[in-house]
Amino acid sequence: MSEPSASSSAVRTPADAQAAAERLRTAVHGVIVGQDRVIDEVMIALACGGHALIEGVPGLAKTLLVSTLARSMSLGFSRIQFTPDLMPSDMTGTEVIEEDRATGTRRLRFVPGPIFSNVVLADEINRTPPKTQSALLEAMQERQVTVGGVNHPLPGPFFVLATQNPIEQEGTYPLPEAQLDRFMLQIMIGYPTAEDEAEIVKRTTGSAPAAPRAVLSADDVRQLQALVREVPVADHVVRYALRIVRATRTGTDAPAGAPKVVTDYVGWGAGPRASQFLVLAAKARALLAGAPTVEPADIRAVAKPVLRHRIQLNFNAQADGITTDRVIDELLAAVTVEDPAAPGARELDRLVKP
Repeated sequence: MSEPSASSSAVRTPADAQAAAERLRTAVHGVIVGQDRVIDEVMIALACGGHALIEGVPGLAKTLLVSTLARSMSLGFSRIQFTPDLMPSDMTGTEVIEEDRATGTRRLRFVPGPIFSNVVLADEINRTPPKTQSALLEAMQERQVTVGGVNHPLPGPFFVLATQNPIEQEGTYPLPEAQLDRFMLQIMIGYPTAEDEAEIVKRTTGSAPAAPRAVLSADDVRQLQALVREVPVADHVVRYALRIVRATRTGTDAPAGAPKVVTDYVGWGAGPRASQFLVLAAKARALLAGAPTVEPADIRAVAKPVLRHRIQLNFNAQADGITTDRVIDELLAAVTVEDPAAPGARELDRLVKP
């Protein structure tokens, strides 16, 4: 796939990464009004090379946000509208018979589907049957598709943003918990403020706005993703992230002194992938903000998008109107940053020290 050129400098240092993030944020805000938290969380997922699930009611510019982000980074963009009759081959591509008119011989030729792009919007992923959902999730995990026994690598960087509509659940196919776990972040998008909505009305009822200018290239994005991995994180911050994730678990896996909100309202908690993504997302947040290292505040800032789709609430929570975000809020209030005397602290020390 050919990539459009972008007038941007190389991203080689943390200072370059911060400047690149600011350029990208400014370019997106040229089209998208407000939604600062949503834009920052999408940028975190991109910087980590992860995928994100966006949930929000219709009309909140989810598609516009993703397409603007892709154009601002000189990346290929494709939108796949998930419907009940969408087949896996409609997304991944298929083989067609091609005849050579000169010789009369026939051969199979692979025709790539819309998933062969850098930024893929899987619109309303819960409206397609599990077979098609699984084909997308396999591509997300393996970064390739297999058709006719042949592996076809997907272009890099490869970034999937899937959307879900929290209303009109009739006729949908909710993603199983194991498949939800493959998404790095679940991002909740809400209604704009009154001031932002007024600005939206002004922009959309006047002359057509200018298209966003490409400020990052595909190489810049790859270098940014490499820099995220190099951000240092202290042992006590890693232990703090692990204590948060382990505190979500119940039953025989629950740590001693588990918060009451977990024992009362959580059916099962987050697995080890949550610990990995919590630290990785915190690294990305620190890098994009220009911080030299990860702080506990970075862990807390990314806890909700990392954990909210990995914590399964029980019937008591539904009856009492308890949300996953409220559980996470109470967890963050209960789990301390450093507690060397806590059960398992020495074990965690051995895990995080070289």
